[in-house]
Amino acid sequence: MVLLAALVAACQNTSAGSGAGGAGGRNGRGGRGGGRGTAVAVHTTKLQRISVQREVDLQGTLLSPDMAKVSSEVAGIIRDVPVQLGTEVRAGDVLVRLEPRELQLALDRAESAMHQTEAQLGLDRGTSNAKQPLADEQIASVRQAIANRDEARNTFTRAQQLHERGLMSKVDYDNAETRLKVAEANYQAAIDNVRSLRAQLQDRRAAFELAQKKVADAVVRAPVAGSVSERLVQPGEFIRENTPVATIVQMNPLKLKTAIQERHAGLIRPGQTVEFVVEAFPERKFTGRIAYVSPAVDQATRTFPVEALVENPDRQLKPGFFAKGVAHTQLDQNVLAAPEVTISTLAGVSTVYVVEEGKVRQQQVTLGTKQGELIEIVNGLKGEEILAASNLNQLATGVSIQESKSEPGQAGGEGNEGSGSARGGRGGGRRGAGRQ
Repeated sequence: MVLLAALVAACQNTSAGSGAGGAGGRNGRGGRGGGRGTAVAVHTTKLQRISVQREVDLQGTLLSPDMAKVSSEVAGIIRDVPVQLGTEVRAGDVLVRLEPRELQLALDRAESAMHQTEAQLGLDRGTSNAKQPLADEQIASVRQAIANRDEARNTFTRAQQLHERGLMSKVDYDNAETRLKVAEANYQAAIDNVRSLRAQLQDRRAAFELAQKKVADAVVRAPVAGSVSERLVQPGEFIRENTPVATIVQMNPLKLKTAIQERHAGLIRPGQTVEFVVEAFPERKFTGRIAYVSPAVDQATRTFPVEALVENPDRQLKPGFFAKGVAHTQLDQNVLAAPEVTISTLAGVSTVYVVEEGKVRQQQVTLGTKQGELIEIVNGLKGEEILAASNLNQLATGVSIQESKSEPGQAGGEGNEGSGSARGGRGGGRRGAGRQ
């Protein structure tokens, strides 16, 4: 009987122990304790090496590299203005026509005065010597003066011989000498007059060419190719000399004027590509090439001016547009990068989970440029590490893992579901504790 009682007591103790164990399994704390011993299924991935295009942010204004405010060089009444606001013009196209009648009359007068002087110099408009003046000795007035001088010189020579023989009176001798001096003076006067006529001819030819230019200037032409941004006069107006009639802006190429922070001074060079957008076409990216870089930094803004030339064949870009974009500085090869799904960021601190011998270790990293689904790792990893790529919210340093055999996309899906399950498990634990 004593033996039977001992066996019954032992069975009761065993049953009580099992009940206590079941209660422990049902409460929340018991559940979390069992969770720590379970390996977390994660997908793993390796680091990659990529090429990264370095960029510098910029913003600026599009300008026309060549803007001309065209003025009339002559006064007159405007007869015609064949261009309108926005008209595309080429160099040499007509902008304004003035009434040329008065200018033509001035041209005729200048031409007549020039021909008169040419005639005095013996120039024949119908021959090849019309532009080249004759030698002094070939001009009629000089030839006559030479003939008179030579005649007076011969007469004086004979008079001198007769006077020495006593065959001519003193009065006749003195008269012959006087006529020689007068003839020589007339010759010199003829030479001086010819030289004066030559100078006068140059002046009248210049006046004639100026009158020709004024007649030509009655038609105001575009000095550069571009578009008319201002039409400043109307037909019938009388304008004076140097009155602006139109403004032309060059539309292709345009110039992007910007300023870069001084810390990038060693990166920006002529020839680099810029890429930008404008508000009028937010979905389209425009490109240009840096042409000019200032050698000095503005002390007030701590920036240095940069100008890029932008091709604009379709004329969609307009001077004055605000542009925002980047300048491509250099292309770095063999840059360490990790998939975006492997990185956790909290309060500005980025970390990854490095897989080592079936467990994970949380490692802080410094991030760089993002390129697609990859992010540059500037510091924190060497390149040979294997990283966890799913269920990151269930991981901590020292947690055991089990590598998933699914594809990266599937692993991400499982990770999301696992995260939900983990949040549910924590909620269930809290409910279990509440029930207790």
